[in-house]
Amino acid sequence: MSAEKMTEVEETLQRAVRLKKMVDRWQNSRTHCMWQTTLSQRRNPYAILRMQGTMEQELALADRHLLLVRRAALHQLFEEEHEQYRQELQRMGKAFYVERL
Repeated sequence: MSAEKMTEVEETLQRAVRLKKMVDRWQNSRTHCMWQTTLSQRRNPYAILRMQGTMEQELALADRHLLLVRRAALHQLFEEEHEQYRQELQRMGKAFYVERL
């Protein structure tokens, strides 16, 4: 064999070795990921139950706060409409009856 052919074969062999190492690393990573997945699946039911409980509490609080915000907005709308009606009646020379105690 010629020297050029030998260097070409050596380079090919080195490339094959690098590819083999890369495939081995990929297989090890895949095995590790699969192991982590099964490990997390074994622990996951309890974590899921805790997360669901937390989510339910957060949704209940969010619903409560949304209700409070909507009530405040509705109250503000009623106040603005009342003021608008009072001004319209005042322009016509009329007024709301207000009982004073």
